[in-house]
Amino acid sequence: MDVIRAEEMGMCFGVRDALKVVDAIRDPSRVTIHGELVHNPVVTRRLAGAGFRQSPEGDREFPAPTPLVLITAHGVSDAERRRLEAAGKGLIDATCPLVRRVHEAARALEAEGRHVLLIGKPGHVEVRGVVEDLGRCDVIGAADQVRCYESRRLGIVCQTTMPPDVVDEACDRIRRLNPRADIRLVDTVCLPTRMRQRAMLDLLRRVDAVVVVGGRNSNNTRRLVDLCRQHRTPAHQVESASDLEPGWFAGVDTVGLTAGTSTLDESIDEVHRALERIGIMQQAGE
Repeated sequence: MDVIRAEEMGMCFGVRDALKVVDAIRDPSRVTIHGELVHNPVVTRRLAGAGFRQSPEGDREFPAPTPLVLITAHGVSDAERRRLEAAGKGLIDATCPLVRRVHEAARALEAEGRHVLLIGKPGHVEVRGVVEDLGRCDVIGAADQVRCYESRRLGIVCQTTMPPDVVDEACDRIRRLNPRADIRLVDTVCLPTRMRQRAMLDLLRRVDAVVVVGGRNSNNTRRLVDLCRQHRTPAHQVESASDLEPGWFAGVDTVGLTAGTSTLDESIDEVHRALERIGIMQQAGE
């Protein structure tokens, strides 16, 4: 069984930069990470082992027990920053600059008098951070959630990790259902997401199945899996090599390998080696 790696996969610069911020902290015991630094269980375990505290990602009211709070790559609202500062916390900011761009674009559209539509996963930490700074906002997870809006001035932004085809479909439906509206789109899907999606489409033409390495709660990892299935290619999401099942690859001659933007290089290499071992066992059993 041959293993082909996607040309673009794994950690984006926003995640690498966030990890560099953490590595530069001399005393982890003084720092609470405000949620998950990145959606990667290996990283989360290592940070806990190093002495960092971590607030529950779903509970923004959780009182940080340390004097310093680290804002994760997913960012938070300005309102949340003010709340933390009012509680006397010093902030260490590891927000991805492309996430900051979504915040800025959404606020600018609202300042123009537009009703903001955010194409993204409802409830996702990045989405919550953007929405909390807006007076009104509709979050659109898929095209079938689009409706006719009361406002005749609409502004559209996107969660950074949304698949471009999902964004295009939602935008088309917004225009169809709101033909008289003045609509302005600021496309904030990040370039790493676009590159990984394109690489996946290229990979799908050459393989019988795909393994996607990434955290279970990673939105961009899950979207890569969805893309495979949309093209009728079997896809298996794993967090580590121990999740692989040899039976998945019965009758598979070529398997593709890709990974989400918060996946460590070492995890990808570990899964690659395990897939090669599975291929060797298959040949030995023939």
